[in-house]
Amino acid sequence: MREGPKPARADAGGASCLDLACGWVQYLCPQHWLSRQVLRATRVRAPWFKTRQIKWFSHQFGVDLDTAANPDLSTYPDFNSFFTRALRPELLPQSAEDDRLLSPVEGTVSQLGQIEKGRIFQAKGRSYSACELLGDDRERAKPFHNGRFSTIYLAPRNYHRIHMPISSQLREMIHIPGGLFSVNGRTARAIPRLFARNERVVAIFDTPHGAMAMVLVGALCVGGIEMVWAGSVTPPRGKAISVSTYPAKGEGSVYLSQGAEMGRFNMGSTVILLFPKNAIEWRQNLLADEPLRLGETIGRTVA
Repeated sequence: MREGPKPARADAGGASCLDLACGWVQYLCPQHWLSRQVLRATRVRAPWFKTRQIKWFSHQFGVDLDTAANPDLSTYPDFNSFFTRALRPELLPQSAEDDRLLSPVEGTVSQLGQIEKGRIFQAKGRSYSACELLGDDRERAKPFHNGRFSTIYLAPRNYHRIHMPISSQLREMIHIPGGLFSVNGRTARAIPRLFARNERVVAIFDTPHGAMAMVLVGALCVGGIEMVWAGSVTPPRGKAISVSTYPAKGEGSVYLSQGAEMGRFNMGSTVILLFPKNAIEWRQNLLADEPLRLGETIGRTVA
């Protein structure tokens, strides 16, 4: 997989000197080693250790415990169980089965718009290709040419399970090895092709309105990505792209209704949605930097 250019000059991409300095630090950081240590630490079950972790994190990032199905911090077996906590049932998205497109996560819109000539906007002066995001496969990227995209960032305080924006049939899952740069706004301004160079899991679905791609992007200190049909997908063994295909019917097929859980981040990151041209329209007042509730209407499908 191409590694692309090193961090740009201080005048490139609209990034400040501080943005670029943070980018350079991450190039030098042992990203995978550090993330493995975080993975181990978040699964320690010693009561004194995990309870201190959970309480510090909740206070530091302002976690809203009123939304958790289990608000008792002492009962979580380890930090990761708390981080991937379930929501109260009444807060989970419900299948609308109409033309609404639901937010798959609780997070913040980072960017959204049209995929222009195969490229996706990342930040001022920066973009990357849909083809490389999806594993450098032109046929896989073809349905999304001049389509629509949305990039949603999950902050540490957010709920970290991912749900279906529309009822869909799973066609393909692709694990793409890569770096583990942070995915916050500062890094997006500093690192070229950020989302196309980080480790990620791509799920390609068939919907009544054409293909849909849900891209779960790994990041610094993300200890793993899980899918409901496959369990833990990252961290992987080996450095090759792996592809799993799923039948439309019968044994091994995976159909997920709108609002159903499809995966989760063990530590936070970003979800990118891709749709074909003329398949959906984003909500008119949906803007970058807007916070989203899980299950909120973010657009509508086009008949």
